[in-house]
Amino acid sequence: MLKYSGQTRMLVAVDCIIFGFDGDSYKLLLVQRGIAPEKRKWSLMGGFVQPNENLDEGAIRILKDLTGLDDVYMEQLHTFGDPRRDPVERTIAVAYVALINIQKYEKKISKEYNAEWFPLQAMPELIFDHGKMVEMAKDRLRYKASLHPLLFELLPEKFTLPQVHALYEGLYETIFDKRNFNRKLLSTNLFIKQTDKEKESSKKGAFFYKLDRSKYASNLQAFLKFIPNPEEYLLS
Repeated sequence: MLKYSGQTRMLVAVDCIIFGFDGDSYKLLLVQRGIAPEKRKWSLMGGFVQPNENLDEGAIRILKDLTGLDDVYMEQLHTFGDPRRDPVERTIAVAYVALINIQKYEKKISKEYNAEWFPLQAMPELIFDHGKMVEMAKDRLRYKASLHPLLFELLPEKFTLPQVHALYEGLYETIFDKRNFNRKLLSTNLFIKQTDKEKESSKKGAFFYKLDRSKYASNLQAFLKFIPNPEEYLLS
């Protein structure tokens, strides 16, 4: 087989930054590393890309192998190539962001794959440069969410306005006036009100809504109406 002479081989890894939302706050899915160095320390879910697969295929396989999940929202974030990022061998890591509905998958992930959800505000120290990956992923989510309803991947098919309110407050780490937020949200005309209510949170209950996916692709700018200082995220 023809090879480039005089070149050093290096490994390519994929690390998956998996965000979830439990209805109140954001969480990050982590595992304890099973190999040295940093064995038993908390890590993003990751693995090495195989010779017969491209990066996306590797990310999908790793996510499936480590969580049992497939058909979830996932996109490539960034490539991390510091020569000193892995003390064992020169390893280039390609980070992916995945969004998961915790209510749909929590039991399966926790029981079968020994993964654990951590609140973003209280996550443990992570190995290597995984903490940097998480911070970059949060910035990417803020940017994307200022353009279109990406965050609804984190919610069940039917959701309440209080859940959406908490979803955006948690991501942007700011306080929205609830009445004004709901008014702007509904003014986008991207939501279909349901006849039933969620009654666990209060006696009065809150109506469920669904995202009208047939409309939002042609009305992305509507979401800029209620994002705080959207220019900050569009220019970052």
